[in-house]
Amino acid sequence: MSSKDAVQTAQAAAGPQAARTPADAGDSGYSKDLKARHVNMIAIGGAIGTGLFLGAGGRLHNAGPALALAYLVCGVFAFFVVRALGELVLYRPSSGSFVSYAREFLGEKGAYVAGWMYFLNWSTTGIADITAIALYTHYWSLFTTVPQWVMALIALAVVLTVNLISVKIFGEMEFWFAIIKVATLVSFMFVGIFLLATQHEVDGGKPGLDVITGHGGVFPHGMMPVVLVMQGVIFAYAALELVGVAAGETAEPEKVVPRAVNSIMWRVALFYVGSVVLLALLLPGSVYSADESPFVTVLSKIGVPAAGGVMNLVVLTAAMSSLNSGLYSTGRILRSMAMAGSAPRFTARMNRSRVPYGGIMLTCAVCVLGVGLNYLVPSQAFEIVLNVASLGIISTWVIIMICHLVFVRRARAGLLTRPHFKLRFSPVTEIATIAFLLVCLGMMWNDPEVGRKTLLLIPLIALLLVAGWFGVRRRVAQSSAEGRPTPVK
Repeated sequence: MSSKDAVQTAQAAAGPQAARTPADAGDSGYSKDLKARHVNMIAIGGAIGTGLFLGAGGRLHNAGPALALAYLVCGVFAFFVVRALGELVLYRPSSGSFVSYAREFLGEKGAYVAGWMYFLNWSTTGIADITAIALYTHYWSLFTTVPQWVMALIALAVVLTVNLISVKIFGEMEFWFAIIKVATLVSFMFVGIFLLATQHEVDGGKPGLDVITGHGGVFPHGMMPVVLVMQGVIFAYAALELVGVAAGETAEPEKVVPRAVNSIMWRVALFYVGSVVLLALLLPGSVYSADESPFVTVLSKIGVPAAGGVMNLVVLTAAMSSLNSGLYSTGRILRSMAMAGSAPRFTARMNRSRVPYGGIMLTCAVCVLGVGLNYLVPSQAFEIVLNVASLGIISTWVIIMICHLVFVRRARAGLLTRPHFKLRFSPVTEIATIAFLLVCLGMMWNDPEVGRKTLLLIPLIALLLVAGWFGVRRRVAQSSAEGRPTPVK
């Protein structure tokens, strides 16, 4: 019996719905070692990362208190995306996640574009993470003499080593990283509320609404800076889709995923919007900077330098967590693509611990280029890669919503059954989300320093994708004809 016949027989035995559900060869060979607590904390960790801990400083400086509104608006649309992905996960859990769904609903070309744009997102995000780690370490005088690129290389080596061990180790690391991030943010919020309640001086001034009204109000620089930071704010939410990837390595996705997705909304409101509001009430936006975590800035200004050092250590672990997640997710996505023929064959390889080390190593190789970026332009490295990563995450989210539109359309035609966990008000929700994401992309043109240059990369990226497709289409066609290629050992 051929591998294609075996898949069809297994699906038929599982029932009519399963028979209509295509198998993803990239899902074979994984362990199911991620527990419910791992996936829940991966969802939390995805919602709390470098974009908040480091990126919020520069955005507060540029946009002022209105940044909280930007986080709220982007957070709502991010929730729509992850809710749509959650429904697709319950329909068919897959480590290939949205790439696997793009293959089913948009064809191999859709999967190809989805996968490589996601790779672009996480490989450049990895560069942003190692840049952030290098910046954080320079907070301590012990490391100020060490070149930024050296610290970036060390961070990359450490996270790569850990990621290759096993998915269980990854899950445990993300669990404790998330615990640290949540505990730290909650502690900071208690400190901030205490400072507000007692009117304790912060940097020589009293905290409260006067900090906002006395320095230009909610929009101190007008609306345009708030609009311009939107793509950076979207980047802050870029790891939320990790829930979909992690679902492929958990034994009970139907129980774990809805709980994790539904909790994202209040986490966004509490941690992002709440934290930014507190930061705006404690110090004027002009005091914050892109070179230092805003939380470190506040703690240092109230005369607790040791607390600032502790906070800096915490945000450093947040960046390590993001880098760890990026290597994890791209390894799984690239394996799904490789089994379909649209990624290099070596990215399908797994080690004895059932970790797809080929894809992880490819992402790591791109991150090494980021080490060079830190060597050439250390002062601009973070903003450059952040904007390029935004192209990747916006395209990924748009593809997820398009997949969901096609999914719902097929469900209404009676070709498949939607799970009980649904994205409401389709197709309005998907169309509104796609429109918002495309507007955010277009708004980057108003930033001549970095955003406009980033948009000018789109034709080049499109050209590379087209050239790459012509390079792999024969292998994709062969894999499709075979039905389900044999996993690479």
